[in-house]
Amino acid sequence: MNRPLLLNPGPVTLSERVRNSLLLPDLCHRESEFFDLQDEIRQRLLEVYGLDPAIWSAVLLTGSGTAAVEAMLSSLVPAPADGGRLLVLENGVYGERMTQIAQRHGIACEAIRQEWTAPMDLAAVRRRLQAQPAITHVAAVHHETTTGRLNTLDALSALCSEYGVALLAYTVSSFGAEAIDFSQPGLAAAAATANKCLHGIPGACFVMARRAALQQAKARTLYLDLASWSRAQDQRGTPFTPSVHAYYGLREALREFADQGGRAARHAQYAALAGQVADGLAALGVKPLLAAAESSVVLRAYHLPEGTSYARLHDGLKARDFVIYAGQGALASSLFRISTMGALGTADMARLLGEVQQLLAASA
Repeated sequence: MNRPLLLNPGPVTLSERVRNSLLLPDLCHRESEFFDLQDEIRQRLLEVYGLDPAIWSAVLLTGSGTAAVEAMLSSLVPAPADGGRLLVLENGVYGERMTQIAQRHGIACEAIRQEWTAPMDLAAVRRRLQAQPAITHVAAVHHETTTGRLNTLDALSALCSEYGVALLAYTVSSFGAEAIDFSQPGLAAAAATANKCLHGIPGACFVMARRAALQQAKARTLYLDLASWSRAQDQRGTPFTPSVHAYYGLREALREFADQGGRAARHAQYAALAGQVADGLAALGVKPLLAAAESSVVLRAYHLPEGTSYARLHDGLKARDFVIYAGQGALASSLFRISTMGALGTADMARLLGEVQQLLAASA
């Protein structure tokens, strides 16, 4: 089998440039060369959205995107005894996961729960903030990959600012591609990862956190103490042993990201590929779950054609070197998902559509 093209929502198909960076020499994490590597990554992460290092800290961690999210929530929401209270917005698996994280850490938490296919209800958020002035933080997913929905993060951030609460954003599958207005004073932190829109490898994640929020942080864990990591990295140090080769990959991915035109170019690339796939599938009678205007350019969900199971579609495409993704939960039997992140091009998507056409014709 040839090297498969990954159309799942991370990890992504790597460019040869990033792949080759993993062959760099072994490096001790207490040497100056490692701290040069760490410094460059942190600076380049700030540059993705043009952030001021005096206001924002790019805090690097070793782990998946969920590690960054857990570090953000467990470090930045005060204990109940200190007045902390979190409101989580749920319209997919990853919003629900944040509620689970909060519960594990004993964070005073409540949730606005919606159907997975429903948009974020800002009116409900406003009502809850009016009725519950004890809420100090709101947590929400920007791109909910359960369905491919792009939630209205900037409008939510403005609402949080209006009520004087801090927004903690799950941007794991949007950072680097979708627009995020970090100038909104309501946005306190955003958690993300290397191996999605930035095209790095699994093992490195990060939180973009306001320094003012980090000054108030009180961690519940040793390893995921966000403020401790930030302080150490500011002083060219590291509290624990990081994934050095994942950092090599992230640095090269960020260099490539900048060379290719940055976030605007990455968004345009994804939008073109997502549109190509959507148009091609529509011509085959395959319907999207959400309208394009409601969806991220990173990933979109589609209804399985009548008479075609996910296993048949997945296995047929995998045999042809494409890896797609199933729906989740109750949607597992009715949806499939396609992401256009990674080192992919229009020729790859054209070949994908041709293979889907053949598979559907064979099962008709």
